[in-house]
Amino acid sequence: MRAAWVLLAALAALSAYYVYLPLPGTVSDPWKLMLLDATFRAVQQTCHLIHYLRLSHHLIVLNYLICTFDKLKSVSSEDINITDAVFDGVEVRVFEPPAKGDERLKRSVVYIHGGGWALASARTSLYNNLCRIMAESLNAVVVSVEYRLVPEVCFPEQFHDALRATKHFLQPDVLAEYSVDPSRIAISGDSAGGNLAAAVCQQLSKDEHLTIRPKLQALIYPVLQAFDFNTPSYQQNMNMPVLPRYVMINYWIDYFNGNYDFAHSLLINNHTALDVGQALSFRGRLNWTSLLPSSFKKNYKPVIQTTGKAEIIQEIPALLDVRAVPLLAENETLQLQPKTYILTCENDVLRDDGVMYAKRLENAGVEVTLDHFDDCFHGCMIFTIWPTDFSAGIQTRNSYIKWLDENL
Repeated sequence: MRAAWVLLAALAALSAYYVYLPLPGTVSDPWKLMLLDATFRAVQQTCHLIHYLRLSHHLIVLNYLICTFDKLKSVSSEDINITDAVFDGVEVRVFEPPAKGDERLKRSVVYIHGGGWALASARTSLYNNLCRIMAESLNAVVVSVEYRLVPEVCFPEQFHDALRATKHFLQPDVLAEYSVDPSRIAISGDSAGGNLAAAVCQQLSKDEHLTIRPKLQALIYPVLQAFDFNTPSYQQNMNMPVLPRYVMINYWIDYFNGNYDFAHSLLINNHTALDVGQALSFRGRLNWTSLLPSSFKKNYKPVIQTTGKAEIIQEIPALLDVRAVPLLAENETLQLQPKTYILTCENDVLRDDGVMYAKRLENAGVEVTLDHFDDCFHGCMIFTIWPTDFSAGIQTRNSYIKWLDENL
Protein backbone atom coordinates (compact mmCIF):
# COMPACT_ATOMS: atom_id res chain seq x y z
CA MET A 1 0.00 0.00 0.00
CA ARG A 2 2.85 2.33 0.90
CA ALA A 3 4.52 1.65 -2.45
CA ALA A 4 1.29 2.60 -4.24
CA TRP A 5 1.18 5.96 -2.43
CA VAL A 6 4.82 6.59 -3.28
CA LEU A 7 4.14 5.78 -6.93
CA LEU A 8 1.05 8.03 -6.93
CA ALA A 9 3.03 10.88 -5.40
CA ALA A 10 5.79 10.41 -7.96
CA LEU A 11 3.28 10.47 -10.83
CA ALA A 12 1.67 13.59 -9.41
CA ALA A 13 5.07 15.28 -9.14
CA LEU A 14 5.96 14.30 -12.70
CA SER A 15 2.62 15.57 -13.97
CA ALA A 16 3.06 18.88 -12.15
CA TYR A 17 6.59 19.18 -13.56
CA TYR A 18 5.29 18.52 -17.07
CA VAL A 19 2.41 20.98 -16.74
CA TYR A 20 4.13 23.82 -14.90
CA LEU A 21 5.71 26.62 -16.91
CA PRO A 22 7.01 29.94 -15.60
CA LEU A 23 4.66 32.54 -17.09
CA PRO A 24 4.61 36.34 -16.90
CA GLY A 25 2.50 37.57 -14.02
CA THR A 26 0.21 39.46 -16.37
CA VAL A 27 -1.04 36.39 -18.28
CA SER A 28 -4.73 35.75 -17.71
CA ASP A 29 -5.84 32.29 -16.47
CA PRO A 30 -2.22 31.04 -16.10
CA TRP A 31 -2.98 27.53 -14.79
CA LYS A 32 -5.59 26.92 -17.43
CA LEU A 33 -3.07 28.06 -20.06
CA MET A 34 -0.46 25.68 -18.63
CA LEU A 35 -2.92 22.78 -18.84
CA LEU A 36 -3.82 23.70 -22.41
CA ASP A 37 -0.17 23.87 -23.37
CA ALA A 38 0.64 20.56 -21.66
CA THR A 39 -2.19 18.94 -23.62
CA PHE A 40 -0.87 20.42 -26.87
CA ARG A 41 2.64 19.19 -26.14
CA ALA A 42 1.49 15.69 -25.25
CA VAL A 43 -0.61 15.40 -28.39
CA GLN A 44 2.16 16.83 -30.59
CA GLN A 45 4.71 14.41 -29.17
CA THR A 46 2.36 11.49 -29.91
CA CYS A 47 1.88 12.74 -33.46
CA HIS A 48 5.61 13.12 -34.01
CA LEU A 49 6.14 9.55 -32.79
CA ILE A 50 3.60 8.33 -35.35
CA HIS A 51 5.43 10.40 -38.00
CA TYR A 52 8.79 8.94 -36.90
CA LEU A 53 7.38 5.43 -37.26
CA ARG A 54 6.28 6.45 -40.78
CA LEU A 55 2.66 5.56 -40.09
CA SER A 56 1.36 8.98 -41.15
CA HIS A 57 2.37 12.63 -41.39
CA HIS A 58 2.28 14.22 -37.92
CA LEU A 59 0.15 17.16 -39.12
CA ILE A 60 -2.48 14.83 -40.61
CA VAL A 61 -2.70 12.94 -37.31
CA LEU A 62 -2.80 16.16 -35.30
CA ASN A 63 -5.58 17.62 -37.40
CA TYR A 64 -7.53 14.34 -37.17
CA LEU A 65 -7.30 14.45 -33.37
CA ILE A 66 -8.35 18.12 -33.29
CA CYS A 67 -11.40 17.44 -35.46
CA THR A 68 -12.29 14.28 -33.50
CA PHE A 69 -12.21 16.16 -30.20
CA ASP A 70 -14.13 18.99 -31.79
CA LYS A 71 -17.02 16.66 -32.65
CA LEU A 72 -17.73 16.38 -28.93
CA LYS A 73 -18.85 20.01 -28.90
CA SER A 74 -22.15 21.40 -30.08
CA VAL A 75 -22.74 25.08 -30.73
CA SER A 76 -26.22 26.45 -31.32
CA SER A 77 -26.89 28.34 -34.53
CA GLU A 78 -30.66 28.72 -34.42
CA ASP A 79 -30.68 32.34 -35.56
CA ILE A 80 -28.07 32.01 -38.30
CA ASN A 81 -28.45 30.13 -41.56
CA ILE A 82 -25.24 28.14 -42.11
CA THR A 83 -24.58 26.64 -45.52
CA ASP A 84 -21.57 25.11 -47.26
CA ALA A 85 -20.74 26.23 -50.79
CA VAL A 86 -17.93 26.16 -53.35
CA PHE A 87 -16.47 29.44 -54.60
CA ASP A 88 -14.32 28.95 -57.72
CA GLY A 89 -13.32 25.47 -56.62
CA VAL A 90 -12.72 26.45 -52.97
CA GLU A 91 -15.00 25.24 -50.18
CA VAL A 92 -16.50 27.90 -47.93
CA ARG A 93 -18.98 28.05 -45.09
CA VAL A 94 -21.46 30.93 -45.24
CA PHE A 95 -23.19 32.39 -42.16
CA GLU A 96 -26.30 34.45 -42.96
CA PRO A 97 -28.40 36.28 -40.37
CA PRO A 98 -32.14 36.61 -41.06
CA ALA A 99 -33.43 39.70 -42.83
CA LYS A 100 -34.58 42.50 -40.54
CA GLY A 101 -37.62 44.52 -41.53
CA ASP A 102 -37.15 46.38 -44.81
CA GLU A 103 -33.37 45.94 -44.76
CA ARG A 104 -32.07 45.15 -48.23
CA LEU A 105 -28.30 44.77 -48.08
CA LYS A 106 -25.98 43.56 -45.32
CA ARG A 107 -22.33 44.14 -44.62
CA SER A 108 -19.97 41.17 -44.88
CA VAL A 109 -16.72 39.65 -43.60
CA VAL A 110 -14.55 37.15 -45.47
CA TYR A 111 -12.83 35.21 -42.68
CA ILE A 112 -9.72 33.03 -43.07
CA HIS A 113 -8.97 30.70 -40.16
CA GLY A 114 -5.60 30.15 -38.50
CA GLY A 115 -3.71 26.98 -37.66
CA GLY A 116 -0.23 27.30 -39.15
CA TRP A 117 -1.61 26.72 -42.68
CA ALA A 118 -1.95 23.08 -41.57
CA LEU A 119 -4.56 22.73 -38.83
CA ALA A 120 -8.18 23.50 -37.98
CA SER A 121 -11.08 24.15 -40.33
CA ALA A 122 -13.91 26.54 -41.05
CA ARG A 123 -16.15 23.70 -39.84
CA THR A 124 -14.61 23.18 -36.39
CA SER A 125 -16.68 24.49 -33.50
CA LEU A 126 -14.01 27.02 -32.51
CA TYR A 127 -14.26 28.85 -35.85
CA ASN A 128 -17.90 27.96 -36.42
CA ASN A 129 -18.70 29.62 -33.10
CA LEU A 130 -16.58 32.70 -33.85
CA CYS A 131 -18.14 33.24 -37.27
CA ARG A 132 -21.66 32.64 -35.97
CA ILE A 133 -21.18 35.25 -33.23
CA MET A 134 -19.72 37.68 -35.77
CA ALA A 135 -22.72 37.17 -38.06
CA GLU A 136 -25.14 37.72 -35.17
CA SER A 137 -23.34 40.68 -33.56
CA LEU A 138 -22.69 42.51 -36.82
CA ASN A 139 -25.83 41.40 -38.64
CA ALA A 140 -23.40 40.51 -41.42
CA VAL A 141 -22.87 37.73 -43.94
CA VAL A 142 -19.68 35.91 -42.92
CA VAL A 143 -17.84 33.76 -45.47
CA SER A 144 -15.38 31.38 -43.82
CA VAL A 145 -12.79 30.03 -46.26
CA GLU A 146 -11.94 26.31 -46.16
CA TYR A 147 -8.55 26.49 -47.86
CA ARG A 148 -6.53 23.31 -48.39
CA LEU A 149 -3.96 22.46 -45.74
CA VAL A 150 -0.36 21.32 -45.35
CA PRO A 151 0.76 18.60 -46.09
CA GLU A 152 -1.91 18.04 -48.78
CA VAL A 153 -0.66 21.21 -50.46
CA CYS A 154 2.02 23.78 -49.62
CA PHE A 155 2.67 27.40 -50.53
CA PRO A 156 1.40 29.06 -52.67
CA GLU A 157 -1.76 26.92 -52.84
CA GLN A 158 -3.25 28.19 -49.54
CA PHE A 159 -2.80 31.74 -50.82
CA HIS A 160 -4.37 30.85 -54.17
CA ASP A 161 -7.37 29.21 -52.46
CA ALA A 162 -8.00 32.24 -50.25
CA LEU A 163 -7.59 34.63 -53.19
CA ARG A 164 -9.85 32.66 -55.53
CA ALA A 165 -12.63 32.33 -52.95
CA THR A 166 -12.45 36.04 -52.08
CA LYS A 167 -12.43 37.22 -55.70
CA HIS A 168 -15.39 34.96 -56.47
CA PHE A 169 -17.36 36.43 -53.58
CA LEU A 170 -16.53 40.00 -54.71
CA GLN A 171 -18.33 39.48 -58.03
CA PRO A 172 -21.45 41.68 -58.22
CA ASP A 173 -23.81 38.80 -58.99
CA VAL A 174 -22.51 36.72 -56.05
CA LEU A 175 -22.83 39.64 -53.65
CA ALA A 176 -26.36 40.20 -54.92
CA GLU A 177 -27.18 36.53 -54.32
CA TYR A 178 -26.25 36.94 -50.66
CA SER A 179 -27.73 40.46 -50.36
CA VAL A 180 -24.36 42.01 -49.49
CA ASP A 181 -23.55 45.69 -49.77
CA PRO A 182 -20.48 45.84 -52.08
CA SER A 183 -19.16 48.94 -50.27
CA ARG A 184 -19.11 47.26 -46.83
CA ILE A 185 -16.88 44.18 -47.04
CA ALA A 186 -13.97 43.28 -44.75
CA ILE A 187 -11.20 40.71 -45.18
CA SER A 188 -10.09 39.17 -41.91
CA GLY A 189 -8.20 36.27 -40.38
CA ASP A 190 -6.21 35.12 -37.36
CA SER A 191 -2.60 33.90 -37.17
CA ALA A 192 -1.84 32.05 -40.44
CA GLY A 193 -5.27 33.20 -41.59
CA GLY A 194 -4.18 36.78 -40.84
CA ASN A 195 -1.16 36.10 -43.05
CA LEU A 196 -3.43 34.98 -45.89
CA ALA A 197 -5.84 37.87 -45.34
CA ALA A 198 -3.00 40.43 -45.56
CA ALA A 199 -1.56 38.74 -48.67
CA VAL A 200 -4.99 38.60 -50.32
CA CYS A 201 -5.61 42.29 -49.59
CA GLN A 202 -2.26 43.20 -51.11
CA GLN A 203 -3.01 41.19 -54.23
CA LEU A 204 -6.53 42.60 -54.60
CA SER A 205 -5.18 46.15 -54.30
CA LYS A 206 -2.98 45.57 -57.35
CA ASP A 207 -5.71 43.97 -59.48
CA GLU A 208 -6.70 46.64 -62.00
CA HIS A 209 -9.67 44.62 -63.25
CA LEU A 210 -11.37 44.35 -59.86
CA THR A 211 -14.47 46.54 -59.63
CA ILE A 212 -15.29 45.83 -55.97
CA ARG A 213 -12.63 46.06 -53.26
CA PRO A 214 -12.70 45.44 -49.50
CA LYS A 215 -13.43 48.40 -47.28
CA LEU A 216 -11.39 47.05 -44.36
CA GLN A 217 -8.87 44.43 -43.34
CA ALA A 218 -8.75 43.07 -39.79
CA LEU A 219 -5.75 40.96 -38.81
CA ILE A 220 -5.67 39.00 -35.54
CA TYR A 221 -2.14 38.28 -34.21
CA PRO A 222 -1.03 37.73 -37.82
CA VAL A 223 2.16 35.92 -38.87
CA LEU A 224 3.71 38.24 -41.44
CA GLN A 225 7.42 37.51 -41.86
CA ALA A 226 10.04 34.76 -41.85
CA PHE A 227 12.98 37.14 -42.21
CA ASP A 228 13.89 37.63 -38.55
CA PHE A 229 13.19 35.05 -35.85
CA ASN A 230 14.89 37.21 -33.22
CA THR A 231 12.62 40.23 -32.99
CA PRO A 232 12.06 41.28 -29.35
CA SER A 233 8.80 39.32 -29.18
CA TYR A 234 10.46 36.20 -30.59
CA GLN A 235 13.20 36.52 -27.97
CA GLN A 236 10.86 37.42 -25.12
CA ASN A 237 8.27 34.72 -25.84
CA MET A 238 10.41 31.95 -27.31
CA ASN A 239 8.99 29.40 -24.86
CA MET A 240 5.48 30.76 -24.41
CA PRO A 241 2.56 28.27 -24.50
CA VAL A 242 0.56 27.55 -27.64
CA LEU A 243 3.18 28.95 -30.05
CA PRO A 244 6.83 28.72 -28.93
CA ARG A 245 9.41 29.94 -31.43
CA TYR A 246 10.56 26.49 -32.63
CA VAL A 247 6.95 25.51 -33.42
CA MET A 248 6.44 28.66 -35.53
CA ILE A 249 9.66 27.94 -37.42
CA ASN A 250 8.47 24.39 -38.10
CA TYR A 251 5.15 25.72 -39.40
CA TRP A 252 7.07 27.91 -41.85
CA ILE A 253 9.19 24.97 -42.98
CA ASP A 254 6.08 22.82 -43.48
CA TYR A 255 4.31 25.65 -45.35
CA PHE A 256 7.21 25.88 -47.78
CA ASN A 257 7.75 22.10 -47.94
CA GLY A 258 11.28 22.79 -46.76
CA ASN A 259 13.94 20.77 -44.97
CA TYR A 260 13.85 20.53 -41.16
CA ASP A 261 17.65 20.52 -41.24
CA PHE A 262 17.40 24.28 -41.83
CA ALA A 263 15.47 24.91 -38.58
CA HIS A 264 18.46 25.90 -36.44
CA SER A 265 19.90 28.13 -39.16
CA LEU A 266 16.55 29.91 -39.45
CA LEU A 267 16.38 30.32 -35.68
CA ILE A 268 19.69 32.25 -35.64
CA ASN A 269 18.89 34.20 -38.83
CA ASN A 270 21.53 32.55 -40.99
CA HIS A 271 19.15 32.76 -43.96
CA THR A 272 19.21 36.58 -43.88
CA ALA A 273 22.88 37.16 -42.96
CA LEU A 274 24.67 40.20 -44.39
CA ASP A 275 26.36 38.10 -47.07
CA VAL A 276 23.07 36.64 -48.36
CA GLY A 277 22.55 38.91 -51.36
CA GLN A 278 18.91 37.94 -51.99
CA ALA A 279 17.90 39.29 -48.57
CA LEU A 280 19.76 42.62 -48.67
CA SER A 281 17.06 44.60 -50.48
CA PHE A 282 14.45 43.57 -47.89
CA ARG A 283 16.42 44.42 -44.76
CA GLY A 284 15.26 48.03 -44.63
CA ARG A 285 11.61 46.96 -44.72
CA LEU A 286 11.96 45.00 -41.50
CA ASN A 287 14.22 47.05 -39.27
CA TRP A 288 12.55 46.56 -35.91
CA THR A 289 14.90 49.00 -34.21
CA SER A 290 13.07 51.79 -36.04
CA LEU A 291 9.61 50.21 -36.44
CA LEU A 292 8.96 49.21 -32.82
CA PRO A 293 8.30 51.55 -29.89
CA SER A 294 10.80 51.42 -27.02
CA SER A 295 8.23 49.67 -24.80
CA PHE A 296 8.42 46.65 -27.12
CA LYS A 297 12.13 46.82 -27.91
CA LYS A 298 13.04 46.80 -24.20
CA ASN A 299 16.72 45.78 -23.90
CA TYR A 300 16.75 43.24 -26.73
CA LYS A 301 19.45 43.43 -29.38
CA PRO A 302 19.19 42.60 -33.10
CA VAL A 303 20.60 39.25 -34.19
CA ILE A 304 22.31 39.88 -37.53
CA GLN A 305 24.79 37.31 -38.79
CA THR A 306 27.76 38.52 -40.81
CA THR A 307 28.03 35.26 -42.74
CA GLY A 308 25.20 32.81 -43.28
CA LYS A 309 23.80 30.19 -45.60
CA ALA A 310 22.66 31.53 -48.97
CA GLU A 311 21.61 28.00 -49.95
CA ILE A 312 18.59 28.28 -47.64
CA ILE A 313 17.07 31.06 -49.74
CA GLN A 314 18.10 29.23 -52.90
CA GLU A 315 16.24 26.10 -51.78
CA ILE A 316 13.32 27.97 -50.16
CA PRO A 317 12.89 31.20 -52.17
CA ALA A 318 9.39 31.62 -50.71
CA LEU A 319 11.03 32.92 -47.50
CA LEU A 320 11.28 36.25 -49.37
CA ASP A 321 8.06 35.99 -51.41
CA VAL A 322 5.67 38.79 -50.38
CA ARG A 323 2.69 36.50 -51.02
CA ALA A 324 3.96 34.49 -48.04
CA VAL A 325 5.57 37.32 -46.04
CA PRO A 326 3.35 40.41 -46.48
CA LEU A 327 5.48 42.52 -44.12
CA LEU A 328 8.17 42.66 -46.82
CA ALA A 329 5.89 44.29 -49.40
CA GLU A 330 7.08 47.49 -51.05
CA ASN A 331 5.69 50.86 -49.94
CA GLU A 332 3.78 51.31 -53.21
CA THR A 333 1.69 48.25 -52.36
CA LEU A 334 1.15 49.26 -48.73
CA GLN A 335 -0.21 52.64 -49.83
CA LEU A 336 -3.07 50.83 -51.58
CA GLN A 337 -4.26 48.91 -48.49
CA PRO A 338 -7.67 49.55 -46.93
CA LYS A 339 -8.32 50.86 -43.44
CA THR A 340 -6.74 48.32 -41.11
CA TYR A 341 -7.22 46.78 -37.67
CA ILE A 342 -4.40 44.72 -36.15
CA LEU A 343 -4.79 42.88 -32.84
CA THR A 344 -1.61 41.85 -31.00
CA CYS A 345 -0.87 40.07 -27.73
CA GLU A 346 2.09 40.78 -25.45
CA ASN A 347 2.76 37.11 -24.74
CA ASP A 348 3.12 36.06 -28.37
CA VAL A 349 6.16 35.52 -30.60
CA LEU A 350 4.18 37.20 -33.42
CA ARG A 351 3.49 40.41 -31.50
CA ASP A 352 6.14 42.40 -33.35
CA ASP A 353 5.02 41.13 -36.77
CA GLY A 354 1.70 42.89 -36.23
CA VAL A 355 3.19 46.01 -34.64
CA MET A 356 5.72 46.46 -37.45
CA TYR A 357 3.06 45.99 -40.12
CA ALA A 358 0.88 48.57 -38.41
CA LYS A 359 3.79 51.03 -38.40
CA ARG A 360 4.69 50.40 -42.04
CA LEU A 361 1.06 50.84 -43.10
CA GLU A 362 0.79 54.01 -41.04
CA ASN A 363 3.98 55.36 -42.64
CA ALA A 364 2.43 54.61 -46.04
CA GLY A 365 -0.62 56.74 -45.20
CA VAL A 366 -3.09 53.99 -44.25
CA GLU A 367 -5.43 54.52 -41.30
CA VAL A 368 -4.52 51.83 -38.76
CA THR A 369 -5.88 50.75 -35.38
CA LEU A 370 -3.37 48.74 -33.34
CA ASP A 371 -5.27 46.94 -30.58
CA HIS A 372 -2.70 45.55 -28.13
CA PHE A 373 -3.44 43.33 -25.11
CA ASP A 374 -0.86 43.06 -22.33
CA ASP A 375 -2.37 39.99 -20.64
CA CYS A 376 -3.23 37.85 -23.69
CA PHE A 377 -1.50 35.09 -25.63
CA HIS A 378 -1.41 33.74 -29.17
CA GLY A 379 -4.60 32.06 -30.34
CA CYS A 380 -6.68 33.27 -27.40
CA MET A 381 -9.56 34.72 -29.43
CA ILE A 382 -10.91 31.32 -30.50
CA PHE A 383 -10.71 29.87 -26.97
CA THR A 384 -14.16 30.83 -25.73
CA ILE A 385 -15.88 27.43 -25.50
CA TRP A 386 -15.63 25.14 -22.46
CA PRO A 387 -13.26 23.53 -21.53
CA THR A 388 -10.89 25.84 -23.44
CA ASP A 389 -12.65 29.04 -22.43
CA PHE A 390 -10.40 31.95 -21.45
CA SER A 391 -11.24 35.46 -20.30
CA ALA A 392 -8.60 36.59 -22.82
CA GLY A 393 -10.69 35.02 -25.59
CA ILE A 394 -13.84 36.93 -24.67
CA GLN A 395 -11.88 40.16 -24.17
CA THR A 396 -10.13 40.09 -27.55
CA ARG A 397 -13.18 38.84 -29.46
CA ASN A 398 -15.37 41.62 -28.07
CA SER A 399 -12.80 44.28 -28.94
CA TYR A 400 -12.39 42.92 -32.47
CA ILE A 401 -16.13 42.74 -33.14
CA LYS A 402 -16.63 46.22 -31.64
CA TRP A 403 -14.11 47.70 -34.09
CA LEU A 404 -15.78 45.95 -37.03
CA ASP A 405 -19.18 47.16 -35.89
CA GLU A 406 -17.97 50.77 -35.69
CA ASN A 407 -16.04 50.79 -38.96
CA LEU A 408 -17.67 48.38 -41.42
